[in-house]
Amino acid sequence: MSEFVLDSDVLGFAAHLTDAEQAALTRLRETLRDDVKPWLNDAWDEDRFPGEIIEPLEGLRLIEPEELTGEGRQRELFTGFRSFELARCDVNVATFFNAQAGLFRTACLYGGGEEQAEKLGRQVADYELHGVFALTEPDHGSDVAGGLATSARRLDDGRWEINGAKRWIGGAFLADVLCTFARDEADGQVKAFLVPREADGVTLTKIKRKASLRIMQNAEIAYTGVVVDDDARLRNVNSFKDVAGLLRRMRADVSWIACGATAGAYEAAVRYVRQREQFGRPIGSFQLIQEKLARTLGLLTSSLAICTRLAQQQDEGEYRDENSSLAKMVTAANLREAVALAREVCGGNGITLDTDVARFHADAEAVYSYEGTHEINALIVGRHITGTGAFV
Repeated sequence: MSEFVLDSDVLGFAAHLTDAEQAALTRLRETLRDDVKPWLNDAWDEDRFPGEIIEPLEGLRLIEPEELTGEGRQRELFTGFRSFELARCDVNVATFFNAQAGLFRTACLYGGGEEQAEKLGRQVADYELHGVFALTEPDHGSDVAGGLATSARRLDDGRWEINGAKRWIGGAFLADVLCTFARDEADGQVKAFLVPREADGVTLTKIKRKASLRIMQNAEIAYTGVVVDDDARLRNVNSFKDVAGLLRRMRADVSWIACGATAGAYEAAVRYVRQREQFGRPIGSFQLIQEKLARTLGLLTSSLAICTRLAQQQDEGEYRDENSSLAKMVTAANLREAVALAREVCGGNGITLDTDVARFHADAEAVYSYEGTHEINALIVGRHITGTGAFV
């Protein structure tokens, strides 16, 4: 058995992983520790993405790890713990990795036709094709289902013309293609197109002055008379119902990111209180500090339990909106509380990057909002509870 264990995983949820899965995750942990983490605080402070981490991350080939060859279908539990480990290092790194391995790959595998899925899935796994998921718009986030305004018009020669805008698209500047969701003017239904980032009429603008996810370079994208071939359209996305099916699969990834970030903040706080002295002794010996750490560990354990059970359900073929929404809602709220407690026990030093806590504290706000706000996920769960939709 690989030593993929954590003191913070007190109930041993990682024990549900196979030896091969643990071996792949151990490789990831070592690379994050040695080749990724050293770049993060400076990059966060300077509001830039450290290009030095791309080759080590892609070189791991963890979208389809060699350790899992022959094990059959890749388990949701493995991909969940992969997100956990990435976010335990840094939320920006997890978001960057999952833009390719989660969002874009899911769109290609489940949004593409059979031939598209086979070809694109291989290209994505081998990093021959880099892409992002472009759904959110400047004026439409929570209401994107009915309000999506980017348009697609079928031309006489069979090609498509796309006009509109997207916002908050992380990793767009490094992508080859932008998986763009647009409403077909002919039937009013949402469809998906792989738009080359450098296509005529595509303009990317960096979103500046962010107080969260400062490493992740988010873009606002304008599409002005952008023309793509019909082959660029993902064949199995023909309505927003199909988009919702993609989101149902993706939302679990964000729950694991929230869970991993909770672990990262907790572990950073524990490191700090063990070495920081006040009143002549380590602050970890004080009752108030220990109570806050115990609460934080409880929040982490709760999130791990939810994420692990959700992954097990999905590995059994059960994908339910209310379950993934409940997981995202609870784990993101747990993260928000946990990073506040971690910041508290670090005192004034908790607002500096040197403790690592400050990154988690700030980045938790982004996790709380993306892939469905707390309120939207609560309404999805509430609809299941009552049988009545309360969306405006």
